[in-house]
Amino acid sequence: MEKIYFIVNPNAKNGSCREIWRNIEIELEDLDIAYLAVFTEYPGHAQELAASIARKADGKPAIIAAVGGDGTLHEVVNGAASSSNITIGFIPGGSGNDFSRGFLIPKRSALALRLMIDKWCDPTEIDIGKIQHNELQETYFMNNMGVGFDAAVAKDSNESRMKGLLNRFSLGRLVYVYILVKKLLTFRTVPIEVTVDGNVYKYSKAWFVTVSNQPYYGGGMKIAPAALPDDGILDITVVHQISRLKLLLVFISVFWGKHTKFQEVEQFTGKSITIESTAEVLAHADGEAIGHTPLKIQACPKALKILSGKSNPGHTEELKMNDCH
Repeated sequence: MEKIYFIVNPNAKNGSCREIWRNIEIELEDLDIAYLAVFTEYPGHAQELAASIARKADGKPAIIAAVGGDGTLHEVVNGAASSSNITIGFIPGGSGNDFSRGFLIPKRSALALRLMIDKWCDPTEIDIGKIQHNELQETYFMNNMGVGFDAAVAKDSNESRMKGLLNRFSLGRLVYVYILVKKLLTFRTVPIEVTVDGNVYKYSKAWFVTVSNQPYYGGGMKIAPAALPDDGILDITVVHQISRLKLLLVFISVFWGKHTKFQEVEQFTGKSITIESTAEVLAHADGEAIGHTPLKIQACPKALKILSGKSNPGHTEELKMNDCH
């Protein structure tokens, strides 16, 4: 087995990821697995470390495993997405863990590690999305991205002191719900124009637009129930022209994927999406703030290799690889 490169965020989940890593180290020693661990020191560091490891691999197969939350994994993916020789693993250590939920990665670190080892020679190829924003900047996402209300909630949740407190009791995901209700009282809708594969949709009072590669976001909300991570397309959800009270009902039902029955919730699928607005609207990728509209989003079929509990998630037909890098 090749050496595994671990990128560890020791501050994930209010610092409890340190204990997770200590347990992983013991397992690695018991299993006699060769590895190298590096630790993040600031936001964006995981991306820099992943890019450095990918360059040093010099085209040879290598496994980079993120140990932390979805934010850590998001950075690792962005650091390694342009290197086809890299396979991504994940040891969940955050509060939301939507990626592990969508790809059947165990919550327990020992089981997640053993899954990686069992699957190391049989990685799963999944799609990712590429966002062009701030003129020339590009950001990849493996779960979802969005603009508007959900981006505002994600930003405030990440910056909330309450998240650290709740993480001590393994309840960090509840901060998203708290911020959501709080933001519901003050957020103002905006006109947004969404173009999906050349078809234009205009919304005068849009709450948010979410583009998904797999069903889950926000700590278990099933925002795109039909999304498949290997079908070559992305799932778009638009919520508009809805009262604040009814929007709260939408978010209650989204945990079961029943929000799609509301007439104010529209869904599309496509490969190429643009999102524009008359005023700048906040955007996120995998729950991390990335800037504002306008945005261009492109599906990148089978562009990422991961070690997951799903051997063949979604469709299994062969899809032609687009040049996304």
